[in-house]
Amino acid sequence: MRVGAAITDHQQRSFDELGVPLADVTFCVLDLETTGGNRNDDMITEIGAIKVRGGECVGTFQTLVNPGRAIPPQITVLTGLTDALVARAPRIESVLPSLLDFIGDSVFVAHNAGFDLGFVRAALERAGRDPWNGPVVDTVTLARRLVRDEVPNCKLSTLASRFRLDHQPSHRALDDALATADLLHLLIERAAGLGVLGLDDLIALAKIGGHPHAAKLKLTATLPRAPGVYLFRDANDSVLYVGKATNLRQRVRSYFGSDDRRKIGPMLREMHRVTHIELPDPLTAEIVETRIIGSTLPRYNRRGTTATKYCYVKLDTDAAWPRLSIVKDPAKAGEHLGPLPSRAMAALVVDALQSALPLRRCTQRLGRNYQPADDAPVCSAAQLGVAHCPCSGSADPAAYASAVEYAQRAMRGDATIVIDRLRTRMRSLAAQQRFEEAASTRDRISALLGAIRRTELLRALCDAGDAEVTLDGTTWIIGDGRLVDVRADGRLTAALPVESLGRLEVGRPAPRSHADEALCLAKFFDQRAERLAVSCSGIWRFPIVATERISPLERAA
Repeated sequence: MRVGAAITDHQQRSFDELGVPLADVTFCVLDLETTGGNRNDDMITEIGAIKVRGGECVGTFQTLVNPGRAIPPQITVLTGLTDALVARAPRIESVLPSLLDFIGDSVFVAHNAGFDLGFVRAALERAGRDPWNGPVVDTVTLARRLVRDEVPNCKLSTLASRFRLDHQPSHRALDDALATADLLHLLIERAAGLGVLGLDDLIALAKIGGHPHAAKLKLTATLPRAPGVYLFRDANDSVLYVGKATNLRQRVRSYFGSDDRRKIGPMLREMHRVTHIELPDPLTAEIVETRIIGSTLPRYNRRGTTATKYCYVKLDTDAAWPRLSIVKDPAKAGEHLGPLPSRAMAALVVDALQSALPLRRCTQRLGRNYQPADDAPVCSAAQLGVAHCPCSGSADPAAYASAVEYAQRAMRGDATIVIDRLRTRMRSLAAQQRFEEAASTRDRISALLGAIRRTELLRALCDAGDAEVTLDGTTWIIGDGRLVDVRADGRLTAALPVESLGRLEVGRPAPRSHADEALCLAKFFDQRAERLAVSCSGIWRFPIVATERISPLERAA
């Protein structure tokens, strides 16, 4: 076994971020010779590896391995390795510690890496060692993406001959590893033209290089590996799509990979430019994304562009005989749930409350001095016994007031009585094998619970007033339910690039235009409430007491 001297004055960087410049990455290029192609049945006969960094060799590893079985004649013809040649070589179990030490934290590189890495992992498993799961670069895949049109095939021998590499493969492990290292350097030079500058770019290129719009990868060359918002723009500089990311460069480049959503292809065809806003943290990025989407309404965004369709469920408690309704904008008086994302959800919420409480369902206006006619008809819901009918004069004011009180309590967050009644109804229907009706009741329960939680989150954010919320060194400054500024590392950021679209007011439902931003903040604070340091002028109510939920068994019913 021969291990060449390795340079030790430069420590290998961590790959947690993988945004390491390629010149600073240590690659371990490895090649194996084996008794055959089956990683489970065949064995390794020779290992050759070379470590390179910045285009220079920093170490080599070479050893024969005794496979513990005869080498097939066809393998001997191909490689020149014989049973006599490997008879005194160490077994793979003895070689693995030195090999793993040589690989260390390097990036594993091979030509057809699945073959070589598969044999290494199989040997580790047989030896009872932990699997090796570090970053991998396959020069076959890179060659197919970068030079496939220039060569008849992507065999190592073909590529080495076509591009006149310094080392030529010979079906011996170290020679082939040296040739693969030369090929790696050639491919890295080619990849630079597509904006591949870091390790994460190189690893991702195997997936994205063959994309029909891969030529536009160069548009991502200046994107930082930091949180922020990206904007895809067309030839007229109009915004096509807005997105957020914890790593802008990685996220934008992922569109050229395995993302096969139908809208992605047309969007990339229209895209002529990518702009970005770098921000201090993912929450701020999500807020700025929400504001930009709400103000520009990009064609390819769906989430955040439908605030004009949001609506509220209203109980007009100032009326003599309150009733539920779905309204576009909240009234100055009454109880409200919302804003809700669609009229369909609002309708389910109304159905849920009306199924549990005998509130009137007619739309007739009934003043406090209303006197029904002697022949006033009784509405169908009252005839079925599921609702009061004050318009016919048959409703009991005290019983109706009790139903209104339960509805108010539910809309203020205490829905226990309503949910219990709905669950009892759902179980009764299921017991009668009326499964479709039971499922409809389940959906109403889910919609009501979702609407209550959504509204309670917004109310809690409003109740906090002006607040400074700190987590892991970042402080978000909140005012009127809006993100006003951010302090990171003790310094205030520059003013947020986009103004908020609204604000919260105490005692009033959240406006439709501001619901998305407010919910984003409220959910973030609710999920991390135990870890936050908070100073506020109002009442801090996070985390919100969990509302009841539909159980998995009820969902499966």
